[in-house]
Amino acid sequence: METPRNVNEDPSTSIAALIDRCNFGDAGAKQLLIERLYGDLRRIAAAQLRSERQNHTLQATALVHEAYARFIQQSELSLKNRVHFIAIASQLMRQVLVDHARSRLAAKRGGALRQVTLDEALFGQEPHSLDVLVLDEVLNRLAKLNPRHGRIVELHFFGGLSFEEIAEVLDIGNRTVRRDWAMARAWLRSELSRRA
Repeated sequence: METPRNVNEDPSTSIAALIDRCNFGDAGAKQLLIERLYGDLRRIAAAQLRSERQNHTLQATALVHEAYARFIQQSELSLKNRVHFIAIASQLMRQVLVDHARSRLAAKRGGALRQVTLDEALFGQEPHSLDVLVLDEVLNRLAKLNPRHGRIVELHFFGGLSFEEIAEVLDIGNRTVRRDWAMARAWLRSELSRRA
């Protein structure tokens, strides 16, 4: 699902053209792509931070910038389209949040745990709070058991992608995504309930 192109837009800076240039290592194209999709990235960052504790030291803009720095450092890319780029960006933002939590915990040496709120998307009821590092550990376990289930949770919960967009990114059917989401969600509920 590509962003509609403006008739007056330069074809060399369309999302598709920028993605092609990124895949060939064009650093300028990476920067332009980020600029063109900044609104989407900011929305994802804000959504991820809404599930974090209230007094979080990272702001959405800082989260986008940290993810941007990591994206620029990637030398080999094989982006397919806008949705695939958003999926990669959401994964980078999750890594930034986890790294931030680890560094804060190390600085405090056993200090207060960073809490995230898991909403009805995952639990289907009252929001639950737990440590972001515990969530990361459980998601990593899920990804080892079933990589596709782990990716679906990451794309839907952290990236805010719809099931249709996830199907496009993973090149599978929408029904498969929905079935896998239901199974992954049930597994996560069980694992996280034991740790709550």
